[in-house]
Amino acid sequence: MQLLSVASEIYPLIKTGGLADVTGALPGALADHGMAVRTLAPGYPSLMSRLGRAKSVRRYDSLFGAPASVLAAKVGELDLLVLDAPEFFNREGGPYGDPTGTDWNDNWRRFAALSRVGADIAAEGVKGWRPQLVHAHDWQAAMTAAYMRFGPAHAVPKVVTIHNLAFQGRFGADVFAGLGLPPEAWGVDGVEYYGGIGYLKAGLVSADAITTVSPTYAEEIRSPAQGMGLDGLINGRADRLHGILNGVDTTIWDPTADGLIARHFSARSLAGRTANRRALEKHFGLDQDNAPLFIIVSRLTWQKGMDLVAQAIDHLVGLGGKLAVLGAGDHPLEGAFLAAADRHRGRVGAHIGYDEPLSHLMQAGGDAILIPSRFEPCGLTQLYALRYGCVPVVARAGGLADTVIDANEAAVGAGAATGVVFPPADPLALHGAIARTIRLHGDRAQWQAMQRAGMRADFSWSHSATRYAALFRSLVQGAA
Repeated sequence: MQLLSVASEIYPLIKTGGLADVTGALPGALADHGMAVRTLAPGYPSLMSRLGRAKSVRRYDSLFGAPASVLAAKVGELDLLVLDAPEFFNREGGPYGDPTGTDWNDNWRRFAALSRVGADIAAEGVKGWRPQLVHAHDWQAAMTAAYMRFGPAHAVPKVVTIHNLAFQGRFGADVFAGLGLPPEAWGVDGVEYYGGIGYLKAGLVSADAITTVSPTYAEEIRSPAQGMGLDGLINGRADRLHGILNGVDTTIWDPTADGLIARHFSARSLAGRTANRRALEKHFGLDQDNAPLFIIVSRLTWQKGMDLVAQAIDHLVGLGGKLAVLGAGDHPLEGAFLAAADRHRGRVGAHIGYDEPLSHLMQAGGDAILIPSRFEPCGLTQLYALRYGCVPVVARAGGLADTVIDANEAAVGAGAATGVVFPPADPLALHGAIARTIRLHGDRAQWQAMQRAGMRADFSWSHSATRYAALFRSLVQGAA
């Protein structure tokens, strides 16, 4: 079965978060089910530099006012179609904003172009290849489904995956004239959204199936509290909604073979974690002792609950813990963590930015990872942590609730506990979770039992890919 994936990020070529990990790993997992995936992605400079030999398979003299072409290339196991549109994507900064973090003011045009090309490929194919199904990821690609619905590819099955409903791609009504859609696309049943245009909304109302990245999140977004204004639409299409938990790429995240960590280890032999811990302490300038070492690998934002952690740092240190932070985000929160590192030298360290190799070392050397998210569609860092014996301390939200078993008395007694779970958005609950984690860490046998239980859990893509494959197959058969 031939599938087209449309995404604004794909690991290891361009990444700002878990979206890239999913779009990079899912094609390989689907190959085991007889499905061949080609991914259409924007030609950012970091991606273009990795292409090597590429062949032009489609050209545009004027794509939303700019010349563009589609390049076919292989990078490792990834089969790519790259939208080479320098006017839109050859820029300094990130995928969505300039070097200061400000969104590009033409993002509506940049990602409409990506989506339009996805729909064109769905309708006409490229050089003898045409997809049987199109899978669009998040708001940046969701308009693919709308262009397909209102164009010649309307009969091709289309799936939209919500990775985070908080990011919807909302723009003013004035851009509608530039989208190249027919007049009937403007309306409640089309791209119109509260008087403007909603890219994710347009994709959700146009899709043949909607997926989210965990079962619990699929239920949460049906409520006004978590639906971000789209709960009515989602409830109206609940029969097309599927919560499919993300997986992890176990070839990249493997403590027995990871080339980015100081020493390999396994669930049977945890001794190698000590060398990783010492390397981690050295990197962050932390005291080299046996105090419980908490880590954070996250965007430093309100959604991730990082304001709650910033307020709890003195509590954590006062109880005897240490903290290493890797992330970037809101400038006040970045400043708060840097100030804490200055205030608690040797006990708190902060690295502002993103560093993929360092994130591996942190999972391999940290004792526990703090993830106090107010909402979390799936979360991948807790899955990496489980695989590396780094005990997750998580809010009971979305995919965190689906993947971490709380160390309550019954779970500990049964040897099933894999982490500490607490109510979200509650500072006192976070304080209590930190204290409980430190107490659990004090019982070496109990702590190692939790580590091993987490490392034995299977969060590979095999189960999730089976569900995606079944869904895709049913849609293609239904369209035949």
